[in-house]
Amino acid sequence: MGGYYHSLPGDALRLFINRAAEVQRAMGFQNEKDHPEVAPSQFEINYGYAEVVAAADQIQIYRLICRQVATKMGLTACFLPKPIVGVNGTGMHSNVSIMKDNKNVFWDPQGLEKMSPFAWQFVDRILTHGNDLCLIFNSSVNSYRRLDPHFEAPNQLKASAVDRGSMVRIPLGNSSTARLEVRAVAPDANPYMLLYSIFRTGIEGNIAEVENLRSAQRFLPDNIYDAIKNFHNAEWKTKLLGEDVKERFVELKKASADRCPRLLGTVVKAPEVQFHNEVYTQFLWNLF
Repeated sequence: MGGYYHSLPGDALRLFINRAAEVQRAMGFQNEKDHPEVAPSQFEINYGYAEVVAAADQIQIYRLICRQVATKMGLTACFLPKPIVGVNGTGMHSNVSIMKDNKNVFWDPQGLEKMSPFAWQFVDRILTHGNDLCLIFNSSVNSYRRLDPHFEAPNQLKASAVDRGSMVRIPLGNSSTARLEVRAVAPDANPYMLLYSIFRTGIEGNIAEVENLRSAQRFLPDNIYDAIKNFHNAEWKTKLLGEDVKERFVELKKASADRCPRLLGTVVKAPEVQFHNEVYTQFLWNLF
């Protein structure tokens, strides 16, 4: 219940974090820092960057490690975005940068927030297509409970260095660490689709002719049906994924949504959990 850094050596969550970190090292990628988070039994482990496909692999391995270590300890690792109403949900803040000739092209010591014009164009493209991308970033019914700014979750289509309700945050950085943090990502997102969508959109996407694009009061959907509609109607998603993959993804997500009540309400419903892809995956892995 203590939040950031409040844990004793024998605390069950601290023991879990330490054991998960040991397994990570054995699997070839090491956590850089870790700590308990705001919600009860919630934690954060940050590990070093990697090239995009390896990074997506590591996200999958990380989830598997957490499930297996938790099972060995008689616990359950939960990747539901919002398992409990009224406390902070769980996100997967995705930090990205681009290197060219061993130089970080997002860095500009003279630029706004010390970011280059290219980096800001990258941000603008993500914001322009934010509603189109939302279903990739938040692909489950439960994930739309998390997009509530009262719990430090981002639901606003804007960029900021300090506002935690913004879809994109600009962390402090230097010539090697300058990056963008895409905050509107749930922990059950497909990492391969996620990173592919972020990078290709940031490089090739459109930039809307909207005044104050980076600070305008525009919002992400608050339910999966609106997200499906935005995704289905987006020409950019057809270009990004192809018509066949796009339609198949819509069918799968609509089938998942139709198993759950249309209105989220104030209580997490059983179908949100029962038909959640991460719960199925966790159950299967726990058989091994």
